[in-house]
Amino acid sequence: MRDKKFVLRIIAAAVFVILFFISCSKDKQEETIRLYARAGDEYAQGRLAETIEILHRVKKFPPALMLRAKAEYFSGDLEKAEKSCRQTLKYRPSSFEARLYLARILREKGDLYSAVRSVESLLADNPQDIRALRLASELAEENGKSDEAAILLDKAAELSAESAMVLLDRARIRWVAGRGIEALNDLSRAKAMLPWDTPLLRSIINLENRIKEAM
Repeated sequence: MRDKKFVLRIIAAAVFVILFFISCSKDKQEETIRLYARAGDEYAQGRLAETIEILHRVKKFPPALMLRAKAEYFSGDLEKAEKSCRQTLKYRPSSFEARLYLARILREKGDLYSAVRSVESLLADNPQDIRALRLASELAEENGKSDEAAILLDKAAELSAESAMVLLDRARIRWVAGRGIEALNDLSRAKAMLPWDTPLLRSIINLENRIKEAM
């Protein structure tokens, strides 16, 4: 009987310890998310040093690690930015943003070979990403491959028409919602993104004229 009570006490103590650590872990996660939110506000205001300071103790939360990496990158601290990017990839190997910024960092550090390999890997997984295409074009130009650079930019220009369609759709929604000024801003941006004269341009201009007449 005593042995049974002793075992029950051990089990109860073990359960208490497990619940305690789960509670601590939850509190830590919530604190990390709060720090990430605060840092995001600072980053949006262009306060890079403050962003880095808020997140300097974060070790495992990929979104926060990536935000810190961007703040370090735009502050000009390539070594720390590279370290933060690699930390992000350690916990989220599929992070496109971390891979993209790492390629940019490698390029700026003069490691063109590694940068090219990184971008090629990015394009293999994301062949229609404008940012990756643009970076690949810049690297091709730096390696003396002007024809390849032009082809990559042509692909990026074609994809910009898709982005213009997104803005056109949003402009329609904003116009219906009575937000005419914002709709016109979207249409202006959409026109600027088109690489050449397309039927889409006529749709943009027609909607723009309708809004202006109504206003």
